[in-house]
Amino acid sequence: MNLSAVMRSWARALATQFRFKIILLSVIPLIISLLLWGALMAWRMQAVIDFVQSYFAVHEGYSSAAQVLSSLGLLALKTVVVPLLAMWLLLPLVVISSLLFIGVLIMPIIAKHVGARDFPLLEKRYGASFLHSLGFSFGSIFLFVFGCVVTLPLIFIPPIYVFVQPLLWGWLTYRVMSYDALALFADSDERKQLVEKHRGSLLLIGLIAGAFSSLPSLLWVGSAISVANLFLFPIIVSAAIWVYLLIFIFTGLWYQHFCLRALQELRQEKMSENVQTDVSSRQHTLEM
Repeated sequence: MNLSAVMRSWARALATQFRFKIILLSVIPLIISLLLWGALMAWRMQAVIDFVQSYFAVHEGYSSAAQVLSSLGLLALKTVVVPLLAMWLLLPLVVISSLLFIGVLIMPIIAKHVGARDFPLLEKRYGASFLHSLGFSFGSIFLFVFGCVVTLPLIFIPPIYVFVQPLLWGWLTYRVMSYDALALFADSDERKQLVEKHRGSLLLIGLIAGAFSSLPSLLWVGSAISVANLFLFPIIVSAAIWVYLLIFIFTGLWYQHFCLRALQELRQEKMSENVQTDVSSRQHTLEM
């Protein structure tokens, strides 16, 4: 694990994040997300709330929730526990869709921008097409969901479950972002070499990004409290989605800087090896 390279790429990503073009990039997936989730919530949000409410009524969930909230000194939240859980059920879908939008739609633009500004001499080898990236992202999401289902029983062992979930989110982020960061510049062999060589660093970036992506969850949970307010609810939901997108764009920049720097170093190493091999070959020929 190369911590110095991770921190250097983080600093470069932070500087790139505040370029006007990069900030503007968050508008595209934000509009798509708001149209998608706005339509879905207008269509089925009440059905999700009714489902949770009926489940609570059948399984005496209200009394259990009241006991838990009372022990935490949060009994006042009893009235919003149903919309709170409904929004919590939707949260993973919002995060996954945001990650997918950034990976498929925005990462190619980020790759071109960072490549042109910071790595102008790096050759593009187009190792993965748009369809390949899309298929890889969906495959990674499928494996992530499978991992979530398999580890779901660990929820009854909180000390273990607390670590499992961030690992799964970090793994998903690293898989999608690192693939898309190298899709334009690296060929398939280079991508495999880089992922194998820097897997620890790439996963570390994903884990850190996953930890930061939990911050907008507070806004998302806050939207449950305002679900009955037709004015406040869409504003809070929009703010939560936009913050998610900004975090994922920064993560994309972080991966882009790290991966292109690593790719540049890999090619320089190969070039040096080829030069040394060529020199050795010539010396051997002269000796003969």
